[in-house]
Amino acid sequence: MDESPKTPKSEKFSEEHLYEDNIKNQLFFSKYRAIKKLGEGSFGKVYKGQYKGEFYALKFESRAEGQNLLETEATIMCYLKGPHIPFVKSYGSNTEYNILVMELLGKSLEDIFNIKLKFSIKTTAMLGYQMLSVLQYIHDRHIIHRDIKPDNYVMGYNDKNARLYLLDFGLAKKYRSSKTLVQYPYIKKKKLTGTARYASIHALEEMEQSRRDDLESTGYVLMYFLRGSLPWQGLKIKTKEDRYKKILDKKKGTTSNELCKDFPEEFKYFIDYTRNLGYAENPDYEKLKKNFIYLIRERMCENFDFIYDWTTQNDLKKRENSNDVNLILDENDKKEDEIINKLVDEENNIKNKNKGNVPEKEGDIKVEDVENEEEDDNDNDNENKKKSEKENENDNEDKVESNCCLM
Repeated sequence: MDESPKTPKSEKFSEEHLYEDNIKNQLFFSKYRAIKKLGEGSFGKVYKGQYKGEFYALKFESRAEGQNLLETEATIMCYLKGPHIPFVKSYGSNTEYNILVMELLGKSLEDIFNIKLKFSIKTTAMLGYQMLSVLQYIHDRHIIHRDIKPDNYVMGYNDKNARLYLLDFGLAKKYRSSKTLVQYPYIKKKKLTGTARYASIHALEEMEQSRRDDLESTGYVLMYFLRGSLPWQGLKIKTKEDRYKKILDKKKGTTSNELCKDFPEEFKYFIDYTRNLGYAENPDYEKLKKNFIYLIRERMCENFDFIYDWTTQNDLKKRENSNDVNLILDENDKKEDEIINKLVDEENNIKNKNKGNVPEKEGDIKVEDVENEEEDDNDNDNENKKKSEKENENDNEDKVESNCCLM
């Protein structure tokens, strides 16, 4: 029987391979070589790049789509330059792509979570502390993120593997004047910007976002890590509008007691506090951070050491010659560790009252089958992101200034 000729391996190219060939091994800005694809999403694609023995992350955005979100992101990241914000090396474009060159980082919390399926209370509290630190930092500089989710938090690389970084500022915007500190007007009927699964109730109700919304989203991220899923995942939906409404209804109908059942009271307090913040109210970041510190050091009798569920001996070895762990606790005040100890001492008078409140093991919450898991993972569609460009066009006197190299 005659056999049809086999196609040589060398001729079996998928569209993805062809696309990769347009980037992989190519040189950008005459020096950065793309050597490995790291990921992709609605924003575009990310590659590991190399120049003179140093590694970087190269982020690509197609110019054919007519978006300039990477320029917005580069400008904001350069303006925010500081702890927990990736360092931007360069930004520019060629005939096909807008290209952002920045510090190479490790895995996202979503990638790690997909392996672990749940995080311990200690790990979640240490992550919560760092999330609050970075939000306090960017909020003090008049910026809100508007898309807080596990995908946008990434662990540091090599000797910085204890540090958490916040990424993807394509939907970020100013929420107040940097000169007068007056918050921009409260507006209703704003289409959702962000990811519905973690979005605040006010954002899902189409209200203007502010600092409170970043914080409320953080609470849902933390509970996602502890529980393994959120009550509004896997809802039967028909359209995007139907999805948003059902998620909103479920979120509003889920009390903090239900959401945080079997977990330490600090998480319930976090949810209640952020849900009740006023639009222009100044959040008490220090109080929220203090709660996580007290939970770990006093109630759990653990060290606040940034040793996470996934930390390996190799990770610890990489930290040996680095002062980064101390810097994490040091970034808001040069004597942060002393402040932490003082805050813990202040709570000693209620130590006996709180004894025994921490469960010996985490609540065994069953993760139900998800019928529409893709329901809210990609809410940042092109229409949503194009809208963000217009929202970032505040009056000229309030535009952020960039100090990075915009080529």
